[in-house]
Amino acid sequence: MIAVAEGSPADRAGLQPGDEIQRVNGRVPRDIIEWQWAIDEELVELSVTRQGVEFDVDIERLMGESIGIEVHSAVFDRVRTCDNHCDFCFIHQLPKGMRRSLYLKDDDYRLSFLYGNFTTLTRFTEADLERVITERLSPLHVSIHATDASTRSTMLKNRRGAMSLRWLSELLRNDIEVRGQLVVCPEVNDGGVLDRTMAGIVDRFHQLASVAVVPLGVSRFNPSAAMRPHSRDEARQVIDTIERWQHVCRDLFGRAMFFAADEYYVVAEKEMPPLDAYEGCPMHEDGIGMARTFEAEFNGVVDTTTGTRRGFFAAVDLPANPAAYTGLRSQPVTLGPSRRHDRRGPVHILTGELGARVITPLVRSLDRSDITIHAVENRHFGGNTGVTGLMCASDIARVLTGIDADARILLPDVCLSDDGRFLDGPHLDELPRQVEVVATDGAALRAALEEQP
Repeated sequence: MIAVAEGSPADRAGLQPGDEIQRVNGRVPRDIIEWQWAIDEELVELSVTRQGVEFDVDIERLMGESIGIEVHSAVFDRVRTCDNHCDFCFIHQLPKGMRRSLYLKDDDYRLSFLYGNFTTLTRFTEADLERVITERLSPLHVSIHATDASTRSTMLKNRRGAMSLRWLSELLRNDIEVRGQLVVCPEVNDGGVLDRTMAGIVDRFHQLASVAVVPLGVSRFNPSAAMRPHSRDEARQVIDTIERWQHVCRDLFGRAMFFAADEYYVVAEKEMPPLDAYEGCPMHEDGIGMARTFEAEFNGVVDTTTGTRRGFFAAVDLPANPAAYTGLRSQPVTLGPSRRHDRRGPVHILTGELGARVITPLVRSLDRSDITIHAVENRHFGGNTGVTGLMCASDIARVLTGIDADARILLPDVCLSDDGRFLDGPHLDELPRQVEVVATDGAALRAALEEQP
């Protein structure tokens, strides 16, 4: 365990950070899921090792009371790594020298359940299916890419890709909620292949809760010459295909099922659908409906804010451990209060190139001359990388050097890990200028802009 909450049942029982839990109620949990089931008792029996000495501890807790233990990882045995070799995988496109945990490719259904990571099901087993059904581990997130067996196997570079969607059928047959994803690669699974894939989903997997259709992301480190960004016309063709199948699904099932990533509309230079067309934004975390949601939050049209998942992958946001953040901490972890400049100075907003296209018209509607938006070019990753969540310290530092000393600088928190680090390693405090960290939602940005000196 890496932390024990003060005054908690674990603290009262004498447990300390650094103690190693060997068994819970006589059993060895494999992951945070089994751990949570095991400690959901009024009396929890732990076998613990401290400095090489094993002893037993009984922890008494009230029902509903947090036990107060923060464990080191979401997975206690081993993260099930991915044995696919997809050319479009962004992990293959990372530069050298970043945090080691960022290079871990997982294909673990447990992380799909806990974090929303996508699994291809190529390493899924009968035992996994039984556990998912028995424990109702739902929703799961499945990468489909193509329903044609040959095409999918070729894209995954894994012969098991041809048959692994049988597990998707079984999950749906047993009423497990599943959200699908199609990463569309130009001249690979777009055009007629995309059309047939959507037909296959409607025919075989129509119980899917939703299907996110997202464009290929290409960094300058992509090793495959065949992988390239969409052109404007290609993006428009993808949108046309999605909208055609949305009409089919609404007629058949009363819902759209397929949704295009916001990035498609930006690349296609087309207006995004209205917010209600996203049917509650079930795939907001995948960049679908984010722009319209942000707009509604900024304009006060909606009372609640959705926010975004921090960083690159939620499961690797803390250094050194590929599954450190469980969302089940004994105490919430948040960034400390930002150091702030004089409110009377001009305001500078830092955002990704794609984010700037969404934010700029909203800020212009305020009719203020003291606000500047900086679309931070992502030179660290390069390619068509333009999302705000992938902004790196090196690129931000370059922009900061050209901003007046008396300016307020607003930075969205989505590009930071929970401990305040950027993807390329530096901490927030290592930037050459102080910035104000703002939650990544429209209401938070509007509130920050309206703060009075």
